[in-house]
Amino acid sequence: MMKNKYSRQNGFTLLEILITVLVLSIGLLGLAGLQVSSMKSNHSSYLRSQATILGYDIADRMRANPAANYTAKSPYTITTTVFPYTVSAPSVTANCSSTTGCTTTQMANTDINQWRVDLANTLPGGVGVICVDSDLTDDVSIATADADCDGLGGVFAIKIWWSDTDTNTFKRFTVNYQP
Repeated sequence: MMKNKYSRQNGFTLLEILITVLVLSIGLLGLAGLQVSSMKSNHSSYLRSQATILGYDIADRMRANPAANYTAKSPYTITTTVFPYTVSAPSVTANCSSTTGCTTTQMANTDINQWRVDLANTLPGGVGVICVDSDLTDDVSIATADADCDGLGGVFAIKIWWSDTDTNTFKRFTVNYQP
């Protein structure tokens, strides 16, 4: 009696396909996880970029109004950081869109008001202080409601805090401006 040369194995191809689908599914889930992680990091990076832009924005405003910012008692000095932050900046002069038509103090108040509004509208929980500080490396949380400004030295510290919604922590950006 002769045996069949080809033995039949029914269902083996189906099992290979099921294993392939399982491996592919796990790979696609891993890829989706990487995509979500990438999007969170991208958003956090975007917020830091916005804080950087806003920090340099107020430094440029201070540079454009040099008569108002040479001492620790400058109109640009803001040391109150009450959290949660409400936009209640100093008074603003109506015609103060340039230095003609308003004093240097009125211009500084207008700049601060616009900067605070931009902070509140651009960054989640965005707050900021401008102060003269000799220790620019201190790491103070906004939760303490203290900017840790000592008023010593000749360098302005522009400190910005915001809520990083991805990690539920407050982040800080500091830029220095020396008149």
